Amino acid sequence: MATAAPPRHDFTTRLMVGLEIHVELATRTKMFTAAPNVAHPDYADAEPNTLCDPVVLGMPGVLPVLNRRAIEMSVLAGLALGCKIARDTKWDRKSYYYPDLPKNYQISQYDQPLCHDGAVEIPDETPGAAPGATKNIRIIRAHLEEDAGKLLHESPGGYAIDHSIVDLNRAGTPLLEIVTHPDFDSPEQVVTFCQTLRNIVRFLGITQGIMQRGHIRFEPNINVVIERGGQTFKTPIVEIKNLNSFKAVHGAIVFEYERQVQDWLDTGVVMKSGSKSTRGWDDGSESTFLQREKEEAHDYRYFPDPDLVHVTIDDAFLERMRAQLPELPLQRQKRYEQTLGLSAKDAATLVDESKVAAFFEAILALGGDAKRAAVLLLNNLARRANEKGLRIDQLGVTPAQVKQVLDLVAGNKVGSAAADDLLGFCCEDPAADAAKLAEAKGLLQVSDEGALDAWVEQAMAANPKSVEAVRGGKEAAITSLVGAVMKLSRGKANAKVVQEKLRAKLLG
Repeated sequence: MATAAPPRHDFTTRLMVGLEIHVELATRTKMFTAAPNVAHPDYADAEPNTLCDPVVLGMPGVLPVLNRRAIEMSVLAGLALGCKIARDTKWDRKSYYYPDLPKNYQISQYDQPLCHDGAVEIPDETPGAAPGATKNIRIIRAHLEEDAGKLLHESPGGYAIDHSIVDLNRAGTPLLEIVTHPDFDSPEQVVTFCQTLRNIVRFLGITQGIMQRGHIRFEPNINVVIERGGQTFKTPIVEIKNLNSFKAVHGAIVFEYERQVQDWLDTGVVMKSGSKSTRGWDDGSESTFLQREKEEAHDYRYFPDPDLVHVTIDDAFLERMRAQLPELPLQRQKRYEQTLGLSAKDAATLVDESKVAAFFEAILALGGDAKRAAVLLLNNLARRANEKGLRIDQLGVTPAQVKQVLDLVAGNKVGSAAADDLLGFCCEDPAADAAKLAEAKGLLQVSDEGALDAWVEQAMAANPKSVEAVRGGKEAAITSLVGAVMKLSRGKANAKVVQEKLRAKLLG
């Protein structure tokens, strides 16, 4: 990945980035109506414009009804982000015209957001940062609103068209907008925060978090501070809209940093009131492009929604929400490293998917060894999951079966190759006992002295050069002889006993 721009000539530059993150909540119904929610897994593949009702369409005479579950999910997120929770909050109409906004206004929150004044500490992955360095990212607010619909610029099936199609399935979806202070000064910090936030909201179970479906959309607000000759200049803020991959987030910030500095060199334009603009990101050219000049708050003509009452949060409600908070990903990752002895890489991979972390925890609860369980999950099962386009927890194998396989390996009843085959059979038969399955499939290791001696003699006879190498002091060559025995036994020989027998015969 490219890194942030270095100082140039007679001036220095410093990147400033704030983030707006839109999280679609996975409630069964929409924010202000009982119409099904496309962000819920049961309705994810609905045909266009089939998840609408008169409230979504803004028909005359209809009235919104608040979704309580969306409030609960938003408060959970606010607590996880260290936010204060407003005891009284209201709803406002944000007015603007766009083809995918059927009411011509969006119900949102303006001056009384549900959550505010939080902070999240993240590892600082900026190149050159001190080992173990962290960065504190302040949260300005997290407010609840309804999503707009979606404009399609190609027909279903991917065929080119010379017009746009409106799909209103997404209109009315509960949307939590999280806004940070401009505390980021490197693209790597932004990506780390985005990854951390995605893991948090998925651990909370408030969104599926599938970025390709738009469940989480990142919008960095970028400008550059330039120091030259004792003077400070700031470039106009640019908001990059609707990024749905970490690669796009990083690439857009790097490109925009370079572009803004060059634009300042060319034009001398600096930040002033009303100078904010929005740009899109093109993956193909890896560049941003101008979309429109950014509206200010007064352009939206905010006013309190007359059809919705205030929401009051009491102590009992807050305590119920706090009781539902799980161990958050970064805290869990630290525990895996410090308490279970896992590597930083393995710990981070396990917490990247909340359901995989829960699967791992279930193995530990059964008494499974943490390090050995992590190896089976992140090597053997992860390979199978990648091949099938699934998560580990979706393969079919159960935590109890993984624990049984671990026990068989620890007891020298199956070898590593056989353990991999056995996990595959467990995926096909989740109800089976792993030990009985190993016996039925002929995967149990052979420790019979007669059979082992016969295989050892055959391997030595077939590999005289390896035998001489071992006798000549090259003990590493014994590995090839063990491999030959394993091949003859079709993986059934006890590799540890085989090595002991070879050493006894060849080294005395």
